[in-house]
Amino acid sequence: MLKDEIGFAAAFQPIHFNKIFTDTVPRPHAVTFPNRDSLSRDTSRPRPVPARDSVPPAVADSANLDSSRVATDTVGIKLSKDSLTAPVNYKAEDSIVMYVKKKEFRLYNKADVKYENTQLTGSTMDFNQATGILTSRMGIDTAGKPKDKAVLNDGATSSEMDSVQYNFNTGKAMIYQTRAQYGEGFVASQKVKKQPDNTIFGFRNGYTTCNLDTPHFAFRAKKIKVIPNKLIVSGPANLEIEGIPTPLFIPFAIFPISSGQRTGLLPPQYVVNLQKGLGLENGGYYFGLGEYLDLTVRANIYSYGSWGTIFSPTYRKRYKYNGGFNFAYSLTRIGDPEVKDNFTRSKDFSVTWSHSQDGKARPGTNFGASVDFRTASFNRNNVYDARRRLNNNIGSSINYSKSWVGKPYNMTLAARHSQNNETRQYDISLPDGSFNVNTIYPFQRQEMVGNPKWYEKIGVSYNALLRNSVRFADSTFGKPAMFDNLQAGMQHQIPITLSIPVTRNIIMTPSVNYTEKWYVRRQTLTYNPNKASLLDTTYEDGFYRTSAMSTGASLSTALYGMYGFRNKKSRVQAIRHVMRPNFGVNYSPNLAKNEWEYIQMDRDGRYDWYSHYAGSAFGGSSRETFAGLTFGIDNNLEMKVRSDKDTSGFRKVKLLDGFGISSSYNLVADSFKLSDFALNARTNLFDKLNVSASATVSPYQVNQFGYRIDKYAWNGDKFSLGRLTNANIAFSTSFQSQDAKSKEKEKKKEEMEEDGVLPEAQLEEQRRQLELMRANPGEYVDFDIPWRVDLSYSFNYSRIRSIDRSRDSTQFTQYLNVNGDFSLTPKWKILLNSGFDFVNKQVAYTTLTISRDLHCWQMSINLVPFGSYRQFSITINPKAGILRDLRINRTRQFLEL
Repeated sequence: MLKDEIGFAAAFQPIHFNKIFTDTVPRPHAVTFPNRDSLSRDTSRPRPVPARDSVPPAVADSANLDSSRVATDTVGIKLSKDSLTAPVNYKAEDSIVMYVKKKEFRLYNKADVKYENTQLTGSTMDFNQATGILTSRMGIDTAGKPKDKAVLNDGATSSEMDSVQYNFNTGKAMIYQTRAQYGEGFVASQKVKKQPDNTIFGFRNGYTTCNLDTPHFAFRAKKIKVIPNKLIVSGPANLEIEGIPTPLFIPFAIFPISSGQRTGLLPPQYVVNLQKGLGLENGGYYFGLGEYLDLTVRANIYSYGSWGTIFSPTYRKRYKYNGGFNFAYSLTRIGDPEVKDNFTRSKDFSVTWSHSQDGKARPGTNFGASVDFRTASFNRNNVYDARRRLNNNIGSSINYSKSWVGKPYNMTLAARHSQNNETRQYDISLPDGSFNVNTIYPFQRQEMVGNPKWYEKIGVSYNALLRNSVRFADSTFGKPAMFDNLQAGMQHQIPITLSIPVTRNIIMTPSVNYTEKWYVRRQTLTYNPNKASLLDTTYEDGFYRTSAMSTGASLSTALYGMYGFRNKKSRVQAIRHVMRPNFGVNYSPNLAKNEWEYIQMDRDGRYDWYSHYAGSAFGGSSRETFAGLTFGIDNNLEMKVRSDKDTSGFRKVKLLDGFGISSSYNLVADSFKLSDFALNARTNLFDKLNVSASATVSPYQVNQFGYRIDKYAWNGDKFSLGRLTNANIAFSTSFQSQDAKSKEKEKKKEEMEEDGVLPEAQLEEQRRQLELMRANPGEYVDFDIPWRVDLSYSFNYSRIRSIDRSRDSTQFTQYLNVNGDFSLTPKWKILLNSGFDFVNKQVAYTTLTISRDLHCWQMSINLVPFGSYRQFSITINPKAGILRDLRINRTRQFLEL
């Protein structure tokens, strides 16, 4: 048998043997494959047991070794003509039988063969070197069920099958009953021919994005062709749901499976809009313009004559920046043009821009933008997401900041915009800049030795602000009236501070602060009884300045009080109270006498002061000299309780995070020396309930017209601590069941951060995804959280005088907001967002969403049951992004104009 061994080794010289053996004898198997003409070998016969001396010495020796040992045989003999071009690595869990004369070997039980980039696994395998054909089959367990299906992995795709014949020489393969994954989709075929370039020709196929062995739906086609990394093309196809054919046939189907950027059409979605009629939305074209730029063009058209278009270019440069624009223009026609009273025509536009810079791109420099500018009626005519539609306040900001390494100064430039769609008022600041010099200590020694002198703690800093702002109505945009309201100015501040410890627990902080403001115009008011506002306003251009200075010193400390309970078994062991009083002396001279004037304000002959710089970029300076005291106190309350969960046996519970009061007293004022008292309180009870409150109390009485008089409230006929002018209190809490997959999500988030997938590198994509989530909340539901409830309550009180000054008017606002969801079953989720206005005694804007997880599909029902904007919609869509155009939506909207 030595001759056969050498011949076998010579014939298989290019094969790198990587074998794992056991000392078991292969048992006979009976496996049949119906309708498999290509599988000529009779698998029902018992496998022959080779004689001991027919096995090569290396194999025989390794048979006595541990099954985890790996043997490698190489013989330096001239290669035969039918040899392969690369080594074949193979192994099996049970045994390997070799036929030297036939140049064949067979692998039993979890066989694994790898040749170049191709790997094939299966229950049993046969390889014939003469033909270069490797045959792999699945196994059958004792219950007659298939096991260890054959899997072919060619580096690009992975296919699972009952059996396969693979030719190593040509790279072709014949595959039976296979299922392969391409991107998000799966292709199941009865018979497949695989070409050397990995092109697939399938017979009797089904395409689906459902990952079950028996999918919920599939597109059935007789013939199909798969071009790897490009697309899947089929002939006539029929949609099948739960194995039942539907009346939906398509003449052909194209499923792209390429990754990366591709230019192509974007199919529209059919909608029904009560105001605009039948329509097609979001149809358009995507332009892939390279690695750094792309462009999406979409259009909407409706049967009643309305239309719109959207241009959305995005740009990116890895590790540098990314961003995107969105420009939308629409023409909205509502009603019958023949009936003028029932017809409206509106032209609207919207411009959004977001830009984010990678923090590591240019250390010390940052540029970012978040712009949202639109006409006041754009949301009403084009936005169907209720939250955005009802949001009347929109803002934008563009920021550039620069800091110098090793230098104590930094600079910021910004452009800002805000608008109110209800009042149709716009505020624009351009440019808005600041230059700051951090605190420096000019008297400090370069080399500090010993304790610093008191004068070495003197710190000086500088802050400069530049502001150009304009406030206008949308009807005056771009007109001279808009620029008449332009305000420009610059403010300089030089604070000088010093910190001196008086005692161990008391710190004194003297300070000097100088402020100067520059303006390019000032206003002058004149009383005009013939005008509704009674005042005429004129502006004078030029260079104007106003200044202010203040100096003073403050003392602060902390006082601790502790009360311990004698009963050691008591759950509450101690209560601690911390008081932080502060006291200051301040002096601010009046340096702005010339900017104030005293004029008549109403027809009753009341006079009052006004500033020439009221309404300017930084306002005017104080008219009165202040020489007096400032004082305040803040309190904190905690208790120490027993806890079995804490290792120390105790834990701290905060009863009151803070409760404070502050005011001031002007010693040189001719009247109203005591300022209003400001009160605030905050706490977090049981780590669940957030409570915050604030109030303002005036210490003065008022006359019959509601004006303050210089007489304290406690000096009146009835004792009073003051007059409450406004107050508010707010409660908020949140309850949530434990997320079953919270640990997995947290781990995935950490892995993304480790891989460098930072949030700022995905800003534009996250923004677009957030818009989709807001517009379709039922399609983005976390079924892993069984239930969640968010509650918030707010109460506001204000005391104001009526317009005719005849009486006081009290105003209340009281509102409760509820936001939550719960899983009716593991696959049904109900979401609710609502509230109640206690003053108007009506339910606030309410949205109800019902979502159903259909495994590979998802259904959501969105309902806005009442209000001026009511809506009902039902959506059924596949979860896979490749089939998102199969989204079925039916929407009805009811708008009360």
